[in-house]
Amino acid sequence: MSFSKQPKTPAEFQELLASTQKLIVVDFYADWCGPCRVIAPFITQLASKYPDVMFIKINTDQAREVASQCGISAMPTFQFYLRGNKIDEMKGANPPQLEQLVKKHSGSTESSSSGSGSGSNTTFAAAPGHSDLTEYITPNQMDALNQQEEHGVRNIFKADESYLESDVDEQLIISIPFNQPVKLHSLKIKVANKNQAPKTIKLYANRQNLGFEDTDTIKETQTLELQPKDFEDDAIINLRFVKFQNITNLVLFIADNQEDEETTQIQQLILIGSPVEATNMKDLKKVGEE
Repeated sequence: MSFSKQPKTPAEFQELLASTQKLIVVDFYADWCGPCRVIAPFITQLASKYPDVMFIKINTDQAREVASQCGISAMPTFQFYLRGNKIDEMKGANPPQLEQLVKKHSGSTESSSSGSGSGSNTTFAAAPGHSDLTEYITPNQMDALNQQEEHGVRNIFKADESYLESDVDEQLIISIPFNQPVKLHSLKIKVANKNQAPKTIKLYANRQNLGFEDTDTIKETQTLELQPKDFEDDAIINLRFVKFQNITNLVLFIADNQEDEETTQIQQLILIGSPVEATNMKDLKKVGEE
């Protein structure tokens, strides 16, 4: 089931629209609205039935400015967005019509997602049943300590030539929040210069506000010791899957790089896994038994 965190401001709403290639269905509702309450269980069913569609619920009393800018005059109102653009709208609690529109517009995302450099539809042969989790990251809450201002953390979730680079030394602390719980299977790291690629990475599950001084005293969830082969095009870096369940925030402490260069660079970071609701429990049991 794919429900995104509710945006409270127009800026958060626009950032969420721009963060995905998926079809986005926005449900504008109010707690006092009877038809809204009637159709709410059906929307939950749709979210489970169509995992490649992102559903957003916006309480019009709590996000008045968002509702105003979207022209909401009745509730419930459902708006459909694709690649940041509004493509359809439906007013009223009509389950058959709502599902018909979801079917109609979700089919149009297939061709656009197939060529995307990032997005949850991207799959990996070495991680069957899992995909790119970039869609589930909350970009405006990401942070990195010791990053260069002109080469910041958001660059690592773009499919282009931009990159993240450390500043005064080789170390970085990257904090990545998710808009819903996920299960992490593996990582894929792309670099332009393998000499500056990360070497030792400590991962912290559901840990926030971690500083460099904390990395000596707080026990990490897993430590990775990477080699040049881990940055090949077809390589992924496996995690201890059973230790990365129900993750809402991930912190990566990069302690050093491959050739003791002055700074560390990462061109792209892909987190591979599944939303909690979509995880195949047979796969979890198999990994846990190994």
